Amino acid sequence: MTKEVNLWAEKETNGLIKEILPQGSVDNFTRLIFANALYFKGTWNQKFDALTTKPYDFHLLNGNSVKVPFMTSKEKQFISAFNDFKVLCLPYEQREDKRRISMYIFLPNEKCGLPDLVKNVASKYELLQDKLPFQQVKVGEFRIPRFEVSFGLETSHILKELGVTLPFSHGGLTKMVDSPADQDLVLVVSKIFQKSFIEVNEEGTEAAAVSAFIAKKGVSKSRLDFVADHPFLFLIREDLTGTILFMGQMINPLA
Repeated sequence: MTKEVNLWAEKETNGLIKEILPQGSVDNFTRLIFANALYFKGTWNQKFDALTTKPYDFHLLNGNSVKVPFMTSKEKQFISAFNDFKVLCLPYEQREDKRRISMYIFLPNEKCGLPDLVKNVASKYELLQDKLPFQQVKVGEFRIPRFEVSFGLETSHILKELGVTLPFSHGGLTKMVDSPADQDLVLVVSKIFQKSFIEVNEEGTEAAAVSAFIAKKGVSKSRLDFVADHPFLFLIREDLTGTILFMGQMINPLA
């Protein structure tokens, strides 16, 4: 069964995620496996010229820095600036199903400002909706790193700490199954595995995941810099519905 689920995950994510269930995660007590997958591949509305990509320093939270390839462009960009951070919108080409999807980068002004930005977003989730840029501005210095992220974890303990306990005890899933043959059957969630992958380059983005008051700012006539050379928050969003498809923190483009 483990092999079947992993083959399904690999197929649904176009080969980006080859294993969602580790060996030993399924045993004789396993009765149900719930799984879902999300795959996205998008091309930038304005592609970056790979010939202009050059290495620059990316400053880490520990004070060190690493050399990583940075993409750049002289085209106007969707950028909004606030007291403590800036937001960049990079739209993808519109899909045949008319969905409009964009990547947003929330860049703190301070090189070590990501933790505070994340706390702010966590306590004021509306920031992810109300602070998005909708007008293009001329850019001065503009650079964002190429990066690739692969991440996996077992999330049941995190959900329990957040107060989600019913699925893990007292037969939280029992009513989902009609099993007259075993009247004593009790179903609970034992573990939840999640993996994600995202790659951002000059062409666009490829990403996959498996889980078993509006403030407007006027456009300045001067050029606006956006140099993502330190940790930032990013998300991929379907703009018609506001649905966030992927979200993450870029701590080190080389890690």
